[in-house]
Amino acid sequence: MLESGRKLKDSEETTEAASSKGHMFSRHHLSKFRSMAWEAYKKKPISYWILLVLSGGAMLVAFPASSLLSRVYYADGGKSKWIISWVAAAGWPLPALLLVPMYLFWKITPTPLTWKLFVSYVFLGFLSAADNLMYAWAYAYLPASTASLLASSSLVFSVLFGYLIVKNKLNSSMINAVVIITAAMAIIALDSKSDRYSNISDSQYTMGFIWDILGSALHGLIFALSELIFIKLVGRISFHVVLEQQVMVSLFAFLFTTIGVIINNDFQGMKSEARSFNHGETAYYMVLIWSAVTFQLGVLGATAVLYLASTVLAGVLNAIRVPLTSIAAVVLLSDPMSGFKILALIITFWGFGSYIFGNYSLSKASTDEVSPKPSEEP
Repeated sequence: MLESGRKLKDSEETTEAASSKGHMFSRHHLSKFRSMAWEAYKKKPISYWILLVLSGGAMLVAFPASSLLSRVYYADGGKSKWIISWVAAAGWPLPALLLVPMYLFWKITPTPLTWKLFVSYVFLGFLSAADNLMYAWAYAYLPASTASLLASSSLVFSVLFGYLIVKNKLNSSMINAVVIITAAMAIIALDSKSDRYSNISDSQYTMGFIWDILGSALHGLIFALSELIFIKLVGRISFHVVLEQQVMVSLFAFLFTTIGVIINNDFQGMKSEARSFNHGETAYYMVLIWSAVTFQLGVLGATAVLYLASTVLAGVLNAIRVPLTSIAAVVLLSDPMSGFKILALIITFWGFGSYIFGNYSLSKASTDEVSPKPSEEP
């Protein structure tokens, strides 16, 4: 009995010691994280952190708002696919306004517009116009939460086209992300009947699903081609160079979609749409105006986060944006949210996490390769 009691006491002491060590380990890592965060904070001026917070906030607010407004347009009586795609590019003067002070006051020289670069911008503008039109078809027939989840597959195509066109490196985590997000899209496809609106037919839902995936594929191709242009034609990547590309591509996308709107006589149809809009003419035009503003603000925010911080942080915020859009659509627009869609949402978030980890690993490996090794000489 005494021996048994002694063993029990020793076991309790061992458990307490292990628990104490665990707490000390956790406190040590928490303290280390705090010190690292504080050191990182002190390295940058307060203006940098304010700009980073505003940029991240723009991504997390503007992109979901743009998606919801597109769905509101169709839910309240809008019918034109060309109008929504035109609105997505109509905000191109916003980034142009940011470039003006850079040229005038910061003495930044505009990137020379060579013939090859001009043709590249025209081609990307055409692809962007087509991409916006595909997404417009998707939002016409799909709930905003479903359309947003499907659009996250653009990450899959960005990885694939980046590997094929730009020769970007891949690792097992990034390949895992491709497989996981593809599986999430398959789950949504299998559960398509649970979130289809009553006024949308099976064929229309299928069409919206297909256009969303095609738009995501084209978005991934545009991303890869943009990176290729920076490497082959521009030779550098900086904040103002990316803004220049955003302005030029959006401008040409705006011109292409304007031609489509004119041919389709949709400018004339805007007046009748506004009159029959559920909440009145003012609400109709406000939806279109804020759709244009929020889309460009989202792109600007993503661009700023990318160059103020890293692609990893931009990926993290983009991952957070997907569930935010879905939740906002359920709360504000009463989107149907089945168990399968929730599962797809969780799997998509997991896929983004795998991609972010893989991207971080590649970035860290690249940094370690270029960092100078310590000299072995005494």
